[in-house]
Amino acid sequence: MKKILIIDDDVAVTNYFKVFLMQTGCFDATVINDSREASPLLKNTVFDVLLLDMDMPNVSGMDILREMRKRKLDTPVVILTGVSDVDLAVRAMKLGAFDYLIKPVDDEKLLEVLSSAMEHGEIRQSISRLPEQLSCGDLTFKDAFRHFPTRNPEMIRLLHQAEKIASTDLSIFIWGESGTGKEAIARAIHSASPRRDGPFVAADAGSRDPEKFSSFLFGQAKDWSGSREEAAGLIEQSDHGTLFLNNVDALPVPTQVRLNRVIQTGEFYRENSTQIRKADVRIIVSSSHDLTRPEYKERFSRDLLYHLMINSIQIPPLRDRVEDIPILAEYFMKEEAQRIGRNVSGFSPELIDLLSGYSYPDNVQELRTIVVSAVAGSDSETIGAEALPMYIRDLFRIEAAGGAGIEKLDTVIERHVAQTFEYFGKQKEKTAEALGIPVEEVERLAGGGGDEADDNSEDGGEEDDPRR
Repeated sequence: MKKILIIDDDVAVTNYFKVFLMQTGCFDATVINDSREASPLLKNTVFDVLLLDMDMPNVSGMDILREMRKRKLDTPVVILTGVSDVDLAVRAMKLGAFDYLIKPVDDEKLLEVLSSAMEHGEIRQSISRLPEQLSCGDLTFKDAFRHFPTRNPEMIRLLHQAEKIASTDLSIFIWGESGTGKEAIARAIHSASPRRDGPFVAADAGSRDPEKFSSFLFGQAKDWSGSREEAAGLIEQSDHGTLFLNNVDALPVPTQVRLNRVIQTGEFYRENSTQIRKADVRIIVSSSHDLTRPEYKERFSRDLLYHLMINSIQIPPLRDRVEDIPILAEYFMKEEAQRIGRNVSGFSPELIDLLSGYSYPDNVQELRTIVVSAVAGSDSETIGAEALPMYIRDLFRIEAAGGAGIEKLDTVIERHVAQTFEYFGKQKEKTAEALGIPVEEVERLAGGGGDEADDNSEDGGEEDDPRR
């Protein structure tokens, strides 16, 4: 049986909870009516879950939470509060509480929240017990995480954390800079979860009109006039599976509140309908921003945020794990070579040095784009720096100069026009056509003649075209 501690100054409330929970046969309940007794008991006894009232004399529930946080106690806490104290409950969750229940508490809801709290506590403890030295080979679902080759200890630990959370049904918040692989992590979690045979539905909350996204998310009822057909939304499409919402901070606050209800109860209603529906769906959301920052206080539901932050995964940027650049580059190289049917063996040492010395503002996605370009531009088995497009080589060169080498846009354009001019054998017409600019601009930026000499040559200049 699970050990539960109930702290509430109302004797009638604690007696009811104790009898009800012990009758389930799942809980061994300990009751405290004087909150001053909580500190020594928590110090000497380990509980699986704590049910804590907020409004108590002498020592408040918030005081107990602060002490637990200071002492780094991992016991999951479910708090009890009145309907008018939701803001207090959200502040308590920021201090580490798992969830809150509003009095009077529904029996079924109580058991559901306590079960989730204990599940979360077990996952948190198992993550904290992970050994310092880990490898991807220690993962149980290696295939689910095969798209994340890494040597970085922080990244390896993140993958283990993701696999642990995958085994639960808890909602997850994934955050990190653009291009770090948030959707890829969400897909891996789905593949490693008991829901792996169900649908995985992904959507970007920032890709549509925010005010219209609600009907896309929750579905819509048939209009009374018949002008609008009934349609299921993303939540229903994800039933028995996983719904991934990228850029969740783009949702309007009312939609965030409705999404939080789905996370808490599985209940929702379609647009223009009052019929309550239920869906068995796990929700994973992501953002490129730290939503705990002050500027999001009015733009993002605090209630939803702290429910999501309970299980949050922060993906480090690629510049903080440079040891992964060569193995990620090789992974993308093999993937692309297989896709286009090319035979490649690896990168030249020069290209590896160039790839490893760049900061990748767009992270893993940018590295993949660069590698794909190199594979496409190479004619040999070993891919060298010459296979990179000119604009990528310029990026590497400018960053390597540490800022001192940053050129004005006019200079970059002039050099590019000159290089294109050389490529086309100094033929202005072909250069202008390829670049989509007037011949006069080619003359101004790349210098004058070339066409006249080529046109007057014995062979008409055609043989000088390096593409032939």
